Amino acid sequence: MPEIRSASLTVPRTARYAAFGPPPASASEWWIVFHGYGQLAADFVAQCSALDDGHRLVVAPEALSRYYEPGTATSPAAARVGASWMTREDREHEIVDYVRYLDLLVESLGAGLAALPPIHVLGFSQGTATASRWVASGSRPIARFVCWGGVIAPELDLTSPAAPLRNTRVHLVIGTRDQFATPDVVAREQSRLAAISFAYEGHTFEGGHRLDNATLASIAGS
Repeated sequence: MPEIRSASLTVPRTARYAAFGPPPASASEWWIVFHGYGQLAADFVAQCSALDDGHRLVVAPEALSRYYEPGTATSPAAARVGASWMTREDREHEIVDYVRYLDLLVESLGAGLAALPPIHVLGFSQGTATASRWVASGSRPIARFVCWGGVIAPELDLTSPAAPLRNTRVHLVIGTRDQFATPDVVAREQSRLAAISFAYEGHTFEGGHRLDNATLASIAGS
């Protein structure tokens, strides 16, 4: 049996995003919204319509790994396509790649601008960990982070007073019937954050693993 060696190289690739709202230069604030596992950017950004006030630019980056959803059709041509931010395979490179991608997205949106408007971040489901890692990278100041139906990435160091997430307004949002962010998951996250005196604003709504228009509008307007 030959010795198998693993290696990697960095390659350019095309990333896709979907958006609504005014052009970047005329928007009063930007919202970068992260979809969950199996979703696509255009579908998810449509679910964020509660943010549409004519002044906010809402941008949904799409995860770089797409796949055919099993069981959605008898042939690939008819199967539903979903996207995933990462898996356990080669996870460190996956994280580096999408943080770089998100930095480039904001750089592209802000090209030619003397200053950027306030940037707000919303992560949903699998997107909560992705979004929190990007906020924690500190490459851009973030005015608000909304962690919806998921948890902050568990490996992040939230203890330092200089941690970007400690200097960001954080909201944790959970549906009362969320089948993934269950009461046990929520309790563990709340205990973890309480143990390090991490400040956040908690919100609940009647519903399952989804966004809620009234709750989202209330948070955005606060």
